[in-house]
Amino acid sequence: MILFADLVEASGRVAAVSARLTKVREVAAFLKLLPPAEIGIAVHYLSGDIPQGRIGIGFAALRSAAQAAAGTRTLSISAVDAALTEIAGIRGGGAGAKRAAVLRRLFSMASAAEGSFLLRLLAGDLRQGALEGVMMDAIASAADLPAPQVRRAAMYSKSLGAVARAALLEGAAGLGRFRLELFLPVAPMLAQTAVDVDDALRQLAGEVAFEWKMDGARIQVHKVANDTRVYTRGLNEVSDAVPEIVEAARSFGARSLVLDGEAIAFDAAGRPHAFQITMRRFGRRLKVDELVTELPIRAFFFDCLLLDGEDLTDRTTRERFEALSKIVPPSMQMPRLVTSSDVDARAFYQAALDAGHEGVMAKSLNAPYEAGNRGASWLKIKRAYTLDLVVLGAEWGHGRRTGRLSNLHLGALEPRTGNYIMLGKTFKGLTDAMLEWQTEQFLRLETHRDGHTVYIKPAIVVEIAFSDPQTSSRYPGGFALRLARVKRYRQDKRPDEADSMESIRRIHASQSGLPLKVNY
Repeated sequence: MILFADLVEASGRVAAVSARLTKVREVAAFLKLLPPAEIGIAVHYLSGDIPQGRIGIGFAALRSAAQAAAGTRTLSISAVDAALTEIAGIRGGGAGAKRAAVLRRLFSMASAAEGSFLLRLLAGDLRQGALEGVMMDAIASAADLPAPQVRRAAMYSKSLGAVARAALLEGAAGLGRFRLELFLPVAPMLAQTAVDVDDALRQLAGEVAFEWKMDGARIQVHKVANDTRVYTRGLNEVSDAVPEIVEAARSFGARSLVLDGEAIAFDAAGRPHAFQITMRRFGRRLKVDELVTELPIRAFFFDCLLLDGEDLTDRTTRERFEALSKIVPPSMQMPRLVTSSDVDARAFYQAALDAGHEGVMAKSLNAPYEAGNRGASWLKIKRAYTLDLVVLGAEWGHGRRTGRLSNLHLGALEPRTGNYIMLGKTFKGLTDAMLEWQTEQFLRLETHRDGHTVYIKPAIVVEIAFSDPQTSSRYPGGFALRLARVKRYRQDKRPDEADSMESIRRIHASQSGLPLKVNY
């Protein structure tokens, strides 16, 4: 019988090694031992989350309940899952107290090691390095299947646990059930960073598709006949908020389709509004008609994932462009240039900047669509370097910022270890409104304090602009961001969608002309 303590020990072994292949072997070996009913649960736990999602327990209640851990090695994985399911289902008056009682009962059955694991798991602070990429490779190894098959299935499932269960119990046939489905949005494909147009041409080679990079809201449109729905990058439906986009997409000449694109609002002069203004369209549920007149929004589509029942995600970018051009009018296609000329690409990039946009995207013409992945076949090029980083903590301010959390501690995930690496601090670019907002949010996410610094769960993503990454012995990652400043908070992004240390290494290598070094 596999106990919860066995899972905790497996997690410890994974955390104790840094080599990716060793992590994969450890996880795969453990997955093979599990009974069918516990495969999915264990995959969630080892990945640092729970199948129930948010269960309404705050960190203070967790910390209090954890003090009751005094049990022995008798707790099963299924018993932990049953308790968390019970907590998630508690509603109504006195729900907080009832949840806390069930939580204390669970911890009282846990040993000290199990209690520590549970506390970190439920607080979202489990850092043993079994990241999604490692877990997918481990599932493939345990099921003796090609890793690309597992990754493809994971693109279309909201539960990696469900993918693991299908792989281990049913093999390739089970994974084949996971596919792109209409009105079930998938996480959008993400981009890595290139220093400039020349760097992008070197990385992608041959003819490259360059597209304007607009600072709008990522959208995914699904359509079957007249039923047309719009989803955000967070997979939330916002059709009612953007009726003009729904109406335009409804007119496209296809019975069924899935499109990837960007929605953005423009001012009277035809210049793009700031991101925050565009996002006003997605926050309004009442008096939408008024906002349609005051703040009209347009959609620009750049990819076609499904057309008339045929899944195109495995097709090349070139083929998906051809499908897009058949159904979307040119006025609603993202401006694009396909070229191998550095001169033409730079002129196209400058045209995007002149039009008020962020920069350009560079895309390989021969790559599939990797939903939810930050693929090397898509590169983003902006006027200044920007990275989406995770806030690890903040320092109390001085002077007029007294009483508010100000100086941000910025971090990026190190894929090899699963830990966040600090890259520096900044208080620049913060408005009074940002200071008020972040103080309130950070205190809700506080894990501990040290002097004048409040440390928080890595849950908030902030877009940071900087001049260049410099080598530095001051920070553990070996880099620091020169002249870093806050551009905006990315409330539309999860921490796992932020840039990793690989982005910093790639920018630095491109600047210095040195080859990119990655140590696995």
